[in-house]
Amino acid sequence: MGMILHDWNLEKKKTLIRKAYDALPEGGAFVVIEALIDDDAHRDNVFCLLMSLNMLIEFGDAFDYSGSDFASWCREAGFRHFEIISLTGPSSAAVAYK
Repeated sequence: MGMILHDWNLEKKKTLIRKAYDALPEGGAFVVIEALIDDDAHRDNVFCLLMSLNMLIEFGDAFDYSGSDFASWCREAGFRHFEIISLTGPSSAAVAYK
């Protein structure tokens, strides 16, 4: 999913993650490309913080999230392993393995 999960509130994010989990075969990978908020100080990637604010303004309950948020929601859905891969610019690939 590319820039999809940040469009939704927490309940819908979790629903989409669960559907991805259910659709994948054992050993499959769920890959999300997003402007992830950094886990440490929440201030290193200002673009991501502003994107989250923009989503909230546009949709009322949508928001961006951190890699640890993604891992937590995916763990809840049943995924076992997680990886965050920095990409060019402010985006990252968040990967959850079934």
